[in-house]
Amino acid sequence: MRVIDTHCDALYKLQAGKGKYTFQDAEELDVNFERLIEAKMLLQGFAIFLDECVPVEHKWKKAVEQVNIFKQHVLHKGGVIHQVKKWSDLENFPEEKIGAVLTLEGIEPIGRDLDKLTQLLDAGVLSVGLTWNNANLAADGIMEERGAGLTHFGKEIIHRLNERKVFTDVSHLSVKAFWDALEEANFVIASHSSAKAICSHPRNLDDDQIKAMIEHDAMIHVIFHPLFTTNSGVANMEDVVRHIEHISELGGVKNIGFGSDFDGIPNHIKGLENAGKYQDFLQVLEKHFTKEEVAGFASQNFLNHLPK
Repeated sequence: MRVIDTHCDALYKLQAGKGKYTFQDAEELDVNFERLIEAKMLLQGFAIFLDECVPVEHKWKKAVEQVNIFKQHVLHKGGVIHQVKKWSDLENFPEEKIGAVLTLEGIEPIGRDLDKLTQLLDAGVLSVGLTWNNANLAADGIMEERGAGLTHFGKEIIHRLNERKVFTDVSHLSVKAFWDALEEANFVIASHSSAKAICSHPRNLDDDQIKAMIEHDAMIHVIFHPLFTTNSGVANMEDVVRHIEHISELGGVKNIGFGSDFDGIPNHIKGLENAGKYQDFLQVLEKHFTKEEVAGFASQNFLNHLPK
């Protein structure tokens, strides 16, 4: 059973490592080539993410550097890993290939320049989260105390994404910005969020948000971060299953996918320490759901929701 994972931070870790890691098999990487093979990965999302301490004048350069790392180190020289630059690429995708797609986590690299956004979209970015946790020129993030919604510029960005049939990712948005984005965006996804009813962390979606996502027929990709999985911050695979069960009970069984946040988390779910553990997790899910439902979570739900 092949897998789609909409969010990892391997590019950030490769950049921070300054050449110390090889994407082929570095143990330090939760997502590397060998682990993608082991996972039977169909598509892996690779986020462009910048640490908040990067000076404003260096953000664009750092983002472009991550795009180059993706091209030079992630896209496999043997042609096994293939960049997905438009969602239709996934139709009849070859069994022997692994898809890799660029995403953007926070619009800080573009400043106020929509031409830079266009450059990233032209490079293959197919999903854009307007914020990380803090406020920026587009919106407030979920950890910004003010809790404001979208700015006019944020709405302009979403309109550009709509034109290009690119996902607007609501995972890190403030609650107000989440609701604003649902009004503006034609193609919505939560690339790495779980259920607040199960774990009360602010980064998770509450039941009203989950129901709204389902009503919009949008995908919710559960995250594998222990901090967002249990209130104790210690978790195993069964704890992740509880989030999937809860979203399913709200009517979202066909709207669930995976967004691990591998390489962006400081600790791991027991048994889900890296991408190579995905097939083990699918076996656990099959104890709770039908094989067809698990196939949906693994990849088919996402394939059914591609922008058209």
